[in-house]
Amino acid sequence: MTHTITRTYDGYTQARSVVSELKGIGVKEEDISVIAHDDDNNLDGVGATSPVDDDNSVANGAGIGGMVGGAAGLLAGLGMMAIPGVGPVVAAGWLATTAAGAATGAVAGAATGGIVSALTDSGLDRRDAETYAEAVRRGAILISVRTEEASEPRVVAIMDRNSPSDLATRRSGWESEGWTSYDPAAQPYSREQRQREMQRWS
Repeated sequence: MTHTITRTYDGYTQARSVVSELKGIGVKEEDISVIAHDDDNNLDGVGATSPVDDDNSVANGAGIGGMVGGAAGLLAGLGMMAIPGVGPVVAAGWLATTAAGAATGAVAGAATGGIVSALTDSGLDRRDAETYAEAVRRGAILISVRTEEASEPRVVAIMDRNSPSDLATRRSGWESEGWTSYDPAAQPYSREQRQREMQRWS
């Protein structure tokens, strides 16, 4: 039976380490999903990034070759997409494909189905899915992994030892400020807002 393990991270170093370690124990690339803002090209590898214009639509192009970590990159198939309420992100894997409604290849276009639907389809309850989506909106890097039950303890160990975000604490903080649920109609956070949010919890 396949399970889905999802975490968010505040730094690209942790994200790259998670992906590298997962691949090191034999997790297939197609079972790893990454969704993140990439303001400073921290996820850039071989290939070229397609520009995103000011109204958050995604321009035509092939996307990004992979995560930093060598000429071949750590994770192939990264592309650009726009998520309602989140804005333009770099994404790869089955979760991104589900969110974008794309069948194959690099992700491009608007994610009409949305990140919450993609996460609930993967088995998360809606409250947790909305928390993960909000974390990405505020600047966190989401990694979601499909794994067989026998491999789940090793996958969880890798994801948990790389300092994932404490989303329970953050959700409590957001709720104390009036946040109730993820709103796809909300204005996406600016780069500066995302940086402040990450500094707040560091």
